Amino acid sequence: MTPILAAGLLDPNFGLAIWILITFSLLLLLLWRFAWGPITSALDEREGTIQSSLEQAEKALAEAKMIQADNDKARREADVEAQRILREARDTAEALRSEEVEKTKTQLRQMQESAQAEIARERDSALDTLRSEVADLALQAAERVLGDSMNDDRQRKLVKDFLNDLPTN
Repeated sequence: MTPILAAGLLDPNFGLAIWILITFSLLLLLLWRFAWGPITSALDEREGTIQSSLEQAEKALAEAKMIQADNDKARREADVEAQRILREARDTAEALRSEEVEKTKTQLRQMQESAQAEIARERDSALDTLRSEVADLALQAAERVLGDSMNDDRQRKLVKDFLNDLPTN
């Protein structure tokens, strides 16, 4: 039995083939009309979405690269600015230090000059005092030697003349 049935399946049947062809054509027509359009439009829409996403990703990547470049540029500028500020601070500190050193030197010179002037005044004062005492001693000595023959005005004039003739050192 099995061989007979198998032989019937393999025999060509043209009526069945035509019906299968008509049914297949109708199925293709229905699929074309109702399924193929939505499927292709969905695929086109999906392709557009993917393309749009890719373009957005490329724009975001380009934007990120620009932002990174801007950040790098800003960082370099900040580094340059920081170096400039440090240089200015060092220069200012050096100028202040030099100014303070000059002020200190000036103060020391003034103190030295003031001390020298004070010393000169004290020396002159001591010399004046010494001259006065020497004059008094000379007058007393002359008075004893000569006696009372010279009056005070004449004696003072002689001593002054004598002191003026002496060297100032």
